[in-house]
Amino acid sequence: MKKGYGLGAYLGGAVAARTGDEMSGPALMLAGYALTGGAARASTLLAGLTVAAAAGGPLLGALLDRRERPGRLLAAALVLYAAGLALVLATLGRVPFPVTVSAAALTGLLAPALSGGWTAQLPRAVPPHTLPRANALDALTFTLATLAGPALAATAAQTLGAPTAVTLSAALVAAAAPAAWYLPPRGRPGRPAAPAAGPGASVARGLTRGPRRPGPAARAGRRTGPVASVARDLAEGLRVLRDSRALARVTGVSVGCCAAQGMAAACLPLLGERVLGGAGQGAALLSCTAVAALGAGAVMARFPRALRPETVVVAGAVVQAAALALAALAVPGRPGLLVAAFALAGVGEGPQLTALFAVRHREAPESSRSRVFTTGASLKLTGYAAGAAVAGPLATRSLPAALTAAATVAALAAAAGKPLGRRTAPGTRDAA
Repeated sequence: MKKGYGLGAYLGGAVAARTGDEMSGPALMLAGYALTGGAARASTLLAGLTVAAAAGGPLLGALLDRRERPGRLLAAALVLYAAGLALVLATLGRVPFPVTVSAAALTGLLAPALSGGWTAQLPRAVPPHTLPRANALDALTFTLATLAGPALAATAAQTLGAPTAVTLSAALVAAAAPAAWYLPPRGRPGRPAAPAAGPGASVARGLTRGPRRPGPAARAGRRTGPVASVARDLAEGLRVLRDSRALARVTGVSVGCCAAQGMAAACLPLLGERVLGGAGQGAALLSCTAVAALGAGAVMARFPRALRPETVVVAGAVVQAAALALAALAVPGRPGLLVAAFALAGVGEGPQLTALFAVRHREAPESSRSRVFTTGASLKLTGYAAGAAVAGPLATRSLPAALTAAATVAALAAAAGKPLGRRTAPGTRDAA
């Protein structure tokens, strides 16, 4: 690691990678439509990229946890993801379409590197006392990318062409590789890190050390040697999620909220058509949510210790449930109420993501942290996709019913997370 590495380098790489990732989906859809002339093929291309991302998270996390310098593998994943986007673009319309979809699916396997795989490395990039604020700023990069990525993709496609938009998204992802390459190495048990690597290694020890003799979960998280299989690493990562009450519950709440968000997303075209005057206007509601999430997340970054993160996770689910219920009331033709409802959803989403990351950083053993983050991201993607699939047919019959169902899912997620336990898997330390 270079001595000058710090939060600025980490956040710069995160913004570039995540903005490129958020650009890639819309850009690929637009390129698919432009080069194949079919909306069905364009959506199939995006589905291949997304579904593979949900499947690749646990595997990528296991591989990152087995590396002494996970940043090197992370950088390679970013470069390969960018190369995969370029390959999809190069084959689009030139080879049989199933080949292009297969290339998109292989590329999508690496997408968790841009989300959970990157965030898992944060404790090694900042001093321990700055982790709460750094965590809040890291969560803001997701919201910023969600806001900027689709807008950049649309602007580039309109002015320079859809293929150029894909190229720009790949370039942004690749530009983040140096920031990943120089991430601090993993701290070794019983062997202090070099001074330049001190902040990253020390925060990992500070967040995860337990009794002098670690418990079973912490011992399970440690690598047993080169003969340890990736399959065993995957099982150990899932075991950490299972054995930590706090991790299990905040993961459940976040997956439930993502399912509700997917249900709301399935309603957007119809909401735009019936309430805002055009199907395309429905996507603008996501901008309202993103802006509100950005503002609420900024407040969270200013006061990172104001509330326990578990409380914020549950409160975020409650706010999102109320917002979706409000949106159901706006369907008869109240655009102002609908915009307010989606903005309120952002107020719940932004701080919830920050708090979710805080719990993961606090509870996951260092040797399993990447698996915890990438597996959690994959579960959220699965929840989102499942919610969208369920709500689509329901929304065509009744928009209020679909939005009410989404509000119910978010409310159930909040109810499931309410009795959050304070203790965690043996061998981890509650740093709250």
